[in-house]
Amino acid sequence: MNRLFTAVVVYLVLGLGSGLFYREFTKANDFLEGGATQLSVVHTHLLTLGFLAMLIVLALEKSFVLSASPLFGWFFWVYNAGVLLTSAMMVWHGSLTVLGQESNAAIAGVAGLGHIVVTAGLVLLMMALRKGIVAAKAAASDGADASRAASV
Repeated sequence: MNRLFTAVVVYLVLGLGSGLFYREFTKANDFLEGGATQLSVVHTHLLTLGFLAMLIVLALEKSFVLSASPLFGWFFWVYNAGVLLTSAMMVWHGSLTVLGQESNAAIAGVAGLGHIVVTAGLVLLMMALRKGIVAAKAAASDGADASRAASV
């Protein structure tokens, strides 16, 4: 749970920091206010896919002990790598836009790979969550059977 909480805090700082970066970087480069750039959505991606998603996973961990599954460790690292890779490409692409430079297909391709990695992480999370739900259901029925046997 400490690792999840640390991820929550890191994503909060990154999300808020990226919003500040967007505002100051576009101002410093006299970029048209409201102009289209990937920088304008980096903070929402980090706050939603990072901060909020990890908060939800933290609550799921508390309820279903997801970390008991070996899939959970895979989920944690794969998902976070995907979110950070995607966000980094958004910052790079957005910064090039603000500077008036052209982006290239490599940036879009790597961002696409980041999205694929995020998807793989979410599949791993669903598999770990399924194991946690089944284990919790089994533990609940074992507890109910034990209490029935004790009362007889």
